[in-house]
Amino acid sequence: MNILYDEQIDGALPEVDKTALLQALRSQWPALEILHQREDLAPYECDGLSAYRTTPLLVVLPRHLDEVQGILRTCHEMSVPVVARGAGTGLSGGALPLEKGVLLVMARFNNILHIDPAARTARVQPGVRNLAISQAVAPFGLYYAPAPSSQIACSIGGNVAENAGGVHCLKYGLTVHNLLKVEILTVEGEHLTLGSDALDSPGFDLLALFTGSEGLLGVITEVTVKLLPKPQTAKVLLAAFDSVENAGRAVADIIAAGIIPGGLEMMDNLAIRAAEDFIHAGYPVDAEAILLCELDGVEADVHEDCIRVRQVLENAGATEVRQARDEAERVRFWAGRKNAFPAVGRLSPDYYCMDGTIPRRELPGVLQAIAQLSAEYGLRVANVFHAGDGNMHPLILFDANQPGELERAEALGGKILELCVKVGGSITGEHGVGREKINQMCAQFNSDELTLFHAVKAAFDPGGLLNPGKNIPTLHRCAEFGAMHIHAGQLPFPELERF
Repeated sequence: MNILYDEQIDGALPEVDKTALLQALRSQWPALEILHQREDLAPYECDGLSAYRTTPLLVVLPRHLDEVQGILRTCHEMSVPVVARGAGTGLSGGALPLEKGVLLVMARFNNILHIDPAARTARVQPGVRNLAISQAVAPFGLYYAPAPSSQIACSIGGNVAENAGGVHCLKYGLTVHNLLKVEILTVEGEHLTLGSDALDSPGFDLLALFTGSEGLLGVITEVTVKLLPKPQTAKVLLAAFDSVENAGRAVADIIAAGIIPGGLEMMDNLAIRAAEDFIHAGYPVDAEAILLCELDGVEADVHEDCIRVRQVLENAGATEVRQARDEAERVRFWAGRKNAFPAVGRLSPDYYCMDGTIPRRELPGVLQAIAQLSAEYGLRVANVFHAGDGNMHPLILFDANQPGELERAEALGGKILELCVKVGGSITGEHGVGREKINQMCAQFNSDELTLFHAVKAAFDPGGLLNPGKNIPTLHRCAEFGAMHIHAGQLPFPELERF
């Protein structure tokens, strides 16, 4: 079932007079950069999910807050949909534009406004890169903990919109756990502050509600993040296994031992070989799976934990356990994992990255099921996981130039996400729903839950103009999706309410 916006099932969009909109924006903001020619719009047709493209009506690139306010107010008055975009690295089509809408690019809001070493906070604009925060606060012995693999490029505004995680979220949490405050503009251009400079604020936790809302509730204009002191030391253990099942069991055993690693990542053989060929990280290419386990903190505690983790890994069937000999080798071990996505891209013209989550105890069985689905659909799958928190990133390899392969990859990805739901997990861990997983939301949630989501959206954006068609499917779409998946007279997950 097509994931691109379909007005018949996703809701009719207002007709927009492009000339009148251009005139209205230019008359108010003569210096505002507006792109409207086809060749200028082409670079903005997609985000990191490049398999799907739509040409926006206009692209606006403001530099000042009053320009953003003016754009939102004008679009609201003229009933023009608005899609906010940061660095465009998102992998779920969350910033996929609309043919009848404005793409609001916030990348030029890229200033770090204030660093408070004593309070361990930083106040930044939404276009600031994730990694740039840690680089800026490093002289104070601090860093920003959430570290998505795209941290060198992704923006903090996008991180908030998707509630990004990364390799360290098992111990240090997702974006939502590392925020104090966000400043936003509503669709009408009204300024709101969610959260406060205090560790807790009275009333409903609207900051948590907004984080991960994927641009449906407002446009982020400023973010205050929490900072952490750099650990005294960090050590990485690399363990090789002769089966992915044993590696999966080792993950559960480490957590069961009461050890919370700073990072606990898993890669299967296909991903190992790709990363080693690309980065030369020193991975054992004959292993069926590897685990990377980082332990950080006080030197004495880390030393003791390394001994305990090594014992757990060996008891779980590790064929080899190596500890990084120095900081350079530790960085190489992590470089292989953080470059797994582009490395896998060398194996196939295209790949489709999934983002489901599962309970850790289900990892061995789910890996077996993915292998069976891979064989059934005739497409290779490289598995990369934030294993510690059960966040899976199966990479489905395909060639979009071969007729039907993209559709087959989509179908396989959908099956993997539905498998996650079946075992008690969810269809997304950190990439967001966007357009990519809009159909699988119908398997995750029932009609009452989706109706509640729509009510929250309407409270912030009554006209439905902010990022329409993302994150929350219409009941019509779910009905169409359900009708396509009847087998032997029965829908999958029959215990879920249908429409």
